[in-house]
Formats: sequence, C-alpha cells, structure tokens
Amino acid sequence: MPIWNLPFRRNPFFTGREELLKRLHDQLSQTKTAALTQAQAISGMGGIGKTQTAVEYAYRYQEEYQAIFWVGAETRLSLLADFGKIAALLHLAERDAQDQEVLVTAVKHWLLTHPGWLLILDNADDVQMASAFLPPGGRGHILLTTRAQAAGAIARSLQVEEMDIREGTLLLLRRAGVQAMEAPLESAEESERTTAEAIVRELGGLPLALDQAGAYIEETGCGLLDYLHLYQQRRRELLGLRKSLTAEHPEPVTTTWSLSFQKIEEANRAGSALLRVCAFLAPDAMAEEIFIEGAPHLGSVLEPVATDPLKWNQTLEEVRRYSLLKRHTATKTLSIHRLVQAVLRDKMTPQEQRQWAERAIRAVNAVFPAAVELETWARCERYLPQAQVCAQLLEQYDLAFAEAAGLLHEMGLYLVEHARYAEAERYLRQALQIKQKVLPAEHSETATTLHELGRVSWNQGRYAEAERYWQQALQMYQKVLPAEHSYIAATLSALGTVNLEQGKYVEAERYFQQALQMDQKVLAAEHPDTAITLQELGRVNLEQGRYAEAERYLQQALQIKQKVLPAEHPETAITLTALGTVKLEQGQYAEAERYLQQALQISQKVLPAEHPDIGKILHELGRVKYYQGQYAEAERYLQQALQIKQKVLSAEHPSTIVTLKNYAYLLRQMGRENEAIALETRFKAK
Repeated sequence: MPIWNLPFRRNPFFTGREELLKRLHDQLSQTKTAALTQAQAISGMGGIGKTQTAVEYAYRYQEEYQAIFWVGAETRLSLLADFGKIAALLHLAERDAQDQEVLVTAVKHWLLTHPGWLLILDNADDVQMASAFLPPGGRGHILLTTRAQAAGAIARSLQVEEMDIREGTLLLLRRAGVQAMEAPLESAEESERTTAEAIVRELGGLPLALDQAGAYIEETGCGLLDYLHLYQQRRRELLGLRKSLTAEHPEPVTTTWSLSFQKIEEANRAGSALLRVCAFLAPDAMAEEIFIEGAPHLGSVLEPVATDPLKWNQTLEEVRRYSLLKRHTATKTLSIHRLVQAVLRDKMTPQEQRQWAERAIRAVNAVFPAAVELETWARCERYLPQAQVCAQLLEQYDLAFAEAAGLLHEMGLYLVEHARYAEAERYLRQALQIKQKVLPAEHSETATTLHELGRVSWNQGRYAEAERYWQQALQMYQKVLPAEHSYIAATLSALGTVNLEQGKYVEAERYFQQALQMDQKVLAAEHPDTAITLQELGRVNLEQGRYAEAERYLQQALQIKQKVLPAEHPETAITLTALGTVKLEQGQYAEAERYLQQALQISQKVLPAEHPDIGKILHELGRVKYYQGQYAEAERYLQQALQIKQKVLSAEHPSTIVTLKNYAYLLRQMGRENEAIALETRFKAK
C-alpha cells in the first residue's frame, strides 16, 4: 500500500469528467525529470467540482504512486499543519520540531529526493502563498485545486467547466436515488429524464448544486417534479440548504460563494459593484464595452474604474481570482454562472435590486445603436441578448423611463429588419406602454413607435391594423411636428403602401405623391426616404399596368440608393426586385432575370437566410422560369420561396398564398394534379 493521507473517501456519485481526468493524467505523466517538474492546477469557481475531481484522480491512479499526500491550502496555518502531519506520516527526524518552517523544509527535501509521489494542495486560492510550499524539483507530481483562473508560472491550469446536460442529468438521477449507479442514462424513464434535464438547466450544470438537489430529493422523498416546482418558487431557501450526510462539502451553494463575495468586497469595491451589475445581465457574452461606455450609469464606485484600462484590468484580476467571472479575450466579453447571478440578487434588498437593474438597463442602452442601419446590425446582434434581458427586468421591477423605451424601440426595429416579427411586436408594444406612461400624451417619440408597430402589422399581412397604427402616428406627428417633416412624409408613404397592398391604387398614389412633394422640400436632393417613395410610386404604376411610368420611378429610386447607400444594401435589392417584376410583366425575361439575380445576390449576402424579401425574389424568379418554359427550375424557385414565406410569415399571409397558388398551378401544368391537390390541402389544414 502507498503512503496515503487522503481525508476523503471515494465519492460513489462521481460522474463524468472523463476528458478532464484524461488530460490531467496525460499532462502529469509528461513530467519525466526534475527539470520538467511543474504543478498542474484544476481551476474553477466554488462548487464546480475541483476537489472531487482531485479525489477521483487520486483513487483512480493510486497504483501509479508510492505516496499520495493531501494538503489543505486555504490558509498558511492549514498548510503548515498539514505539512507537519506529512512529516509525522513519513517518520522524518524533524517531525517533532517546534519550528514549523523546519518541518516544511524537511518535507520538501523528502519530495526532492524520493520518486513516485503525488502532492495535492486543495483550495490553493492564493497561488503565490501555496508556491512557497512546493519543492523546487523532484520526481513526483503536484496538483493544485484553486479558484484562481491564472496560476502564472507556478502551474498549468485546466479549467473545470459546468456539466453538460447529459452528465448533469446522470449525476442528479444517481444522487437522488432514482437510478442505479451502474445504469446508463438511457435506462431512465422518459418523464424522469426530461424533468431532471430541466433541473440541470435551472442549476446551470453546477455539480455542487446538483448534489445538493439530489440529496434533498432523496432525503425528503419529494420527487424530481416537485423539486423543480419548489425550486422555481423557493430558490433562495433551497440554495441555502445542505441536506447531506457527506462531510466532503458540507456547505450549501450560497455559503460556498458568500466568502468569495465578502473577500472581493473587502479587496476591491469596484469588483463587488461589477458583480452586481453582471447579476442583471444575460450570463453569457457580456461585452466589455457595456461597462466601459455605460460607465456613467454604473455608480460612483465602478464608473472611474471602468473608464481607466489599468484599473479595469486590476478589478477583473481580483474577481477572476475566485472564478466568479470569466474573461474571453478574443471576443472582449465576460461571462458569469447563472447561479452566481441568482445568489447575488438574492443577497440584495428589493430596493438594491431595482437600483442595479436600472443601472444595467441604462448601461446596455448606452451601447445599443441609436440608429439601426445595415452598418450597425453587427453591433445590434452583439448586444441583443442583453437588451432582451433588460426587457424582462423592466417588467419584473416595474421600471419605466424614457431611455428604456428607446432601447426597446431600437431592439424592435432591428428585429423587424430581420423578419423576427413576433419578437419585434412584443418589444415595440412594451416601448409604447412606457412612452405613454413617461412622455406627454402626444409626443413624436410615441408616434415613431406607433409607426414601427404599423410596419410589423403590415409585414404580417394585417393591413387594417397597420393602417390604424399609421393613421394614429400621422395624427400625432401632425400635431407636434412642423407641417412638412420627413417623419410625416414617411408615414404618408407607409399609408400609401398599405393601400397599395389592398388594391386601393388611387388612394395609394395620392399618399405617395403627397409624401414625394414633402420629401423633395425637406430632405436632401438625394435621400434614401425619397428613393423609397419613388420606388412605391413605381410599384403602384406597375400594379396598374403603366410599365413605362413604373420603370421611370424605379430607375430614379435605384440611382439614388446606389449613390447614397452602401454598395450592397437590402433597400437596393428591393428596388431591383421591383424592376425585375416590371421587365417580367413586359415579357423581357432575360432582363428580368438579370435584375432579380442581382437582388438575390445582395439579399443573400446581407439578410438572414430565411427572410421575406428573399422569398419574394425567389417567387419572381420562379415566374420568370415558368414563362420561359423551364418548369424544373421554376419549381425549385417556387418551392424555396414557399418554404421561406410559410416559415417567416404564415400560411395565411397574402404573399404566401400567392406563391402557393402559383406553385400549385405550375404542378398542374406539369401534369401533377395529385401533388397540387395535396399541397393545397396541406395549407388549408394549417
């Protein structure tokens, strides 16, 4: 038997971590000579399973060692005490020395002169302090467990991550006594497995929390589903309980992190404030510029730190010592575990929660682009998850202020541009409610949100509703803005569009002409809004068969867009599509296809793969191919168009129905009557 002083028995519930254990063994085994001796560190946040992984490693590979030593490295006193125990275990001549430094030196000398040992320093959060107890060489292995993410030159770190769904579910089922230790996950009943997976997601795959939950379920007999419901209602109390007979980790999740929070508060108040902000953001991919550019909104403690790169790095260094935040250099983002967020929030008073939630919202608003354009789409996407969490915070804490409404509005506008209409509508309605609460009864900002809600309704084929929103916006604009204003012109153009879609060509043209006259007075000679109005005038002439007039307006619109917009812009593609349709209706198929292919190339480059504009282009290309007698290609285009429209719009949307009818007609022309009937029947069922 080897010399052995592990204070823990092997954990019968230890699950997974196979890849981590293999990597750890491989890296330790590469240390062949004293010159190459370097400690390995298992690093990660409290409760992630570092100690249990080290224990499992010792038991699993014990036959490869002649001696295995365990040292508690929480404090200098614990290090000295455990080195004294090792001296006694080894029967060293110095074991009775009163000077503990003599004991440490004697143990280090033994390690330096003997082969085949494993030295484990557990909870070595102060890596520098622990390094003084490590031998300068030797033919053994050194393993540290630490919350510090950076071990410097002292050790090579292996990060312990949260358990994935499969590993976490298996651990929970075994710990709760629901499944036998040897049984594979597939043997669990489907309902129990599904509920266990939901619990794992709620607990963020944290091993300590899963062990805590499993012990509670086993000892109370409450069952998985009841625990899930109880956790969703009484999270704070459950995270503070530790129903377990094990001595390996008697503290609950809340206690495990409380000491870390306290140490950060004492060492770096800005770090404590940073954690509080992070508690109210989406846990993954928190862009660092949220804190830097949003610093004026984050309070007097964090603001001067976030705007100073040196102080910012020092603050992150302090927080990362406890692995409560991860910093991702390549993406310039931070991330935090969702349970850390929950514990941080639960430690705050309701008033503090509201304060930090509002600060987080204002910081996100500071970085979210105020102008949602093609050039800012990438930034919008980067901050979208945080903005979505802000929307939830506004409801949860019943917050209402103008900046929050602005954030919701811009987020809704971005989602409209990306054909995510249901989400856009939800946020725009929320923005409208806040604006109606905090702004005067009639305000241009309120009208702007009404205008965007009209766009959402129009895009979903709810034309009467769209017209109502746009009429409300127009009336409000006309009361609070000058008689001739670009916002009024844009709303007149929108009203023209909704009348055009309903076949009211006279009314549509009247609105477009009013908008054009206003655009030409209040905007620059060449402006995107003017181009859009010209484009819509082209479309209304197209619908009435006035092709020459339609083409004239569309060519004017195209020239403006190509001059003032980026080379590849979705607005340019819309005009190219309309020109393609004009050529198609005149039987000029080659020119029609050329315009449509240009539009398709632009749209597929800048828009999501499934977007109504792409569906419309594919539909028109299908028509071109049909009239040229190329039925196979026509079918391919129409089928793709139908799939996109059905998914992004709906089966009932007028645009979807038009494509369905054309596709079914094509199938009949190809002699495939049964397929046409089946297609129509399937859509009617939906």
